[in-house]
Amino acid sequence: MSAESLRVAGVDVGSSAIKVTVMEDGGDGSARVLAKGTERIRRRDPIKITADLFQQCLDEADVRSEDLAYIATTGEGEMVPFRTGHFYGMTTHARGALFLDAQARAVLDIGALHTRGVLVDDRAKVLGYRMTSQCASGSGQFLENISRYLGITLEEIGPLSLTADTPEPCSSICAVLAETDVINMVSRGITTPNIIKGIHQSMAGRYMRLLVSAGATGVTLITGGLAGDVGLVSALRESAATQKKPLEIRSHPDSVYAGALGAALWGAFRARKLAARGISLGAGGVA
Repeated sequence: MSAESLRVAGVDVGSSAIKVTVMEDGGDGSARVLAKGTERIRRRDPIKITADLFQQCLDEADVRSEDLAYIATTGEGEMVPFRTGHFYGMTTHARGALFLDAQARAVLDIGALHTRGVLVDDRAKVLGYRMTSQCASGSGQFLENISRYLGITLEEIGPLSLTADTPEPCSSICAVLAETDVINMVSRGITTPNIIKGIHQSMAGRYMRLLVSAGATGVTLITGGLAGDVGLVSALRESAATQKKPLEIRSHPDSVYAGALGAALWGAFRARKLAARGISLGAGGVA
């Protein structure tokens, strides 16, 4: 490891899951992931889950906590006692998205409770954004509730959606009413794939309006917990094509870690700024 390189960690505390990354930042625009991990909260103590997952990632990276130049948190990570500093989620997802896909000029962050469309430039500067309302029908939590009712896992949702032949429209924007729609669909004998694809199409329509209102064009990277839902990604691409919007929807295998990756990278940036002022902070410091 060169003298200019820094080892940093990013911790993204979400509403339903914790994500941790340990990275080596070269200081010249280069960076690599040494370890990463995610753990669903499932009504457990998020602080303990975060601490355990953080240690697992340190062990995997063969790095000691005291060797880290900065431990950056994002999301609800201000509760993490061993953080060095905290960064706003919109900026960390923007930076993480650029790390994963340098061509991205918009980010669609789909979380458990909210979704936001963020415009970025080639230096991860946030140029503008739009966010969904409080209703959860376009969120990860809504899909989790639906999957539980349908008796399938979250991992099965995407592949099942891709097998639909006659998607059933689900127009309700209220989570409670949408779940009622699903109950009615089941009673009418609508197949699970067609129910899910209809839900994905409804969500994609809402997300497309969000991106358009934000002024998004070009490559849009999906981040957050639903970035790995292949059915939703497909529905978004179909929606963009049908509406003839100038958007290229992309996902990345590590999209779920965008917030943690961005936090780590911003942590390295801040650590260097502080070092230039003669301030050195590692684990236990706050800045």
